[in-house]
Amino acid sequence: MGKRVRHVAKTKRVLVPKGPKKTMTTSSASKKPRSSGGRRKGDWKNDLALIKRLRARRSAPVDSIGCERLANVNASQADFEWQCLVAAMLSSQTRDQATAEAMAALEAAKVNSVQRICSASVGKVAKLIKAVGFFNVKAKTLREAARICKKDYKGRIPNTLEGLMKLPGIGPKMAHLIMHSAFDRQEGICVDTHVHRIANQLKWVRSKTPEETRMRLEELLPRREWADINVLLVGLGQMQQQASLDLISQALRLRGRVDALRLLRKIGVPLRAGQHDQLDKMAAGNKDVQRLLR
Repeated sequence: MGKRVRHVAKTKRVLVPKGPKKTMTTSSASKKPRSSGGRRKGDWKNDLALIKRLRARRSAPVDSIGCERLANVNASQADFEWQCLVAAMLSSQTRDQATAEAMAALEAAKVNSVQRICSASVGKVAKLIKAVGFFNVKAKTLREAARICKKDYKGRIPNTLEGLMKLPGIGPKMAHLIMHSAFDRQEGICVDTHVHRIANQLKWVRSKTPEETRMRLEELLPRREWADINVLLVGLGQMQQQASLDLISQALRLRGRVDALRLLRKIGVPLRAGQHDQLDKMAAGNKDVQRLLR
């Protein structure tokens, strides 16, 4: 078996002059269709370029211990695929650090395979994964998923989106993540709460649910951006919550730093006087930055 590769994981406004109304022809209206977010289509490109530069260091938790990185690459192919599924299931409503801890406990106990999870008691599994949120419920769900994989898929996990979503606890978000991490197949964008929130705050999309956000993003972004967009935005959201001052420092190092600060403000990063020495110095001589400070 070859070496496994770890996956890391994008209107024209018509001004009517005064006087008789002019009718827009079908051909002219179709030249620049409106994006699902109601903004000019070029905006997401500028935002995404800034985000890539803000995330160039790849220092967020998702970059080193994201659930797609926690399966044992030295395990058999069947066990590797199963562990990708387990990591995705454990990551729900849980920080990456806790997911990594639970996966390490399962690995140390040598039970992280379809056959061994089927043989283990729910209580034992729950004890091993107690670092994650809702560990009792997840232990039962893992046992049931393992039972189905053993009975219906000869001990393997399903290798289609439809098959994965028939397993308990697996929705579109996890299914797309598992397809990428376990099978290296990018069939759609994995949208979690960070991706959903940031895509709406930047007005790339206007959506009410993560699944709607997924569909809108897949319409908006070129397919070449699909694989990395989840990790980019999840990491940005993690840094916003856990290391906002580092994120501001990173923005201040960039060419176009005012635009970078403006983007951070849009997604809810607090910018205020007295918070960051470099930011204060920049604001002293820049009215655009002064307007960004609260």
